[in-house]
Amino acid sequence: MRDLKVPGQRHPEKAHRPDNAQPKKPDWIRVKAPTSKGYFETHKIMREHKLVTVCEEAGCPNAGECWSQGHATMMIMGEVCTRACSFCNIATGKPPEDLDAFEPGRVADAVQKLGLKHVVVTSVDRDDIKDGGAEHFAQTIRAIRHRSPGTTIEILTPDFLHCDPEVLEVVVRAKPDVFNHNLETVPGLYPEVRAGARYFHSLRLLQRVKDIDPSMFTKSGIMVGLGEDRQAVHQVMDDMRAAGIDFLTIGQYLQPTPKHHVVDRFVHPDEFAAYERAAYGKGFLMVSASPLTRSSYHAGDDFARLQAARNAKFA
Repeated sequence: MRDLKVPGQRHPEKAHRPDNAQPKKPDWIRVKAPTSKGYFETHKIMREHKLVTVCEEAGCPNAGECWSQGHATMMIMGEVCTRACSFCNIATGKPPEDLDAFEPGRVADAVQKLGLKHVVVTSVDRDDIKDGGAEHFAQTIRAIRHRSPGTTIEILTPDFLHCDPEVLEVVVRAKPDVFNHNLETVPGLYPEVRAGARYFHSLRLLQRVKDIDPSMFTKSGIMVGLGEDRQAVHQVMDDMRAAGIDFLTIGQYLQPTPKHHVVDRFVHPDEFAAYERAAYGKGFLMVSASPLTRSSYHAGDDFARLQAARNAKFA
């Protein structure tokens, strides 16, 4: 049995790579260790329901803040990903188990117990499953709707790259409130950062969500500090807007271990502010750009702002 707490076993494909030095983080990225009662209550509910969270698996720096408010991002379909992106801390390899038919119900129960008004559900990539887990996503959405009809649902899906194109309809027809799929980086860095994915496939996936349901909010995000330049970031913004994407997130890449992709630079908050201004100028309804921005960070508050922006636009 693999011990996923051991880096060499967590990322076997990276074990023999040379170490990349991990630079010291600047002051604007430092966060406090979690100590609140709310944090430990959220942790208890996650363990009681045998649920995996991307907050823990990806080593999110905002986990302490979010969990103290009961906001945990559920990660369904196991804790082992069939991709091996060079930036990601989620365990990689062949998943040891089939999909858990009872997982959607446990997620729905946890959402109800946490009293969430807005929940984010993501997953590992499961290229070993014919539909990539599309039906499992749909079942999870339906289960949450049944238990917590007033909760808005945001999903962060894989790219379904090796699946029949029709599987996307299975997820969209389940009616999440926000459909998110991250592009992660600029196209020129895909071979070294996201080798198992295809930039234009991911872009087209989000465009097809709008084709299937024009009223559904779409969202995508990238990291900076991987080696991209500003011109490439602006080109990604233009590509996203051409695909009709409503909501853009931009955050700082943080290197999980010495075996992962090196941090090229720490982007200053002023540059993030410039990206945010530019993105609004290009027509995004909602933009979140800061060093600590992550896909699900302040997702509930951002969803309310997203709705308000759409209403204002059509008014």
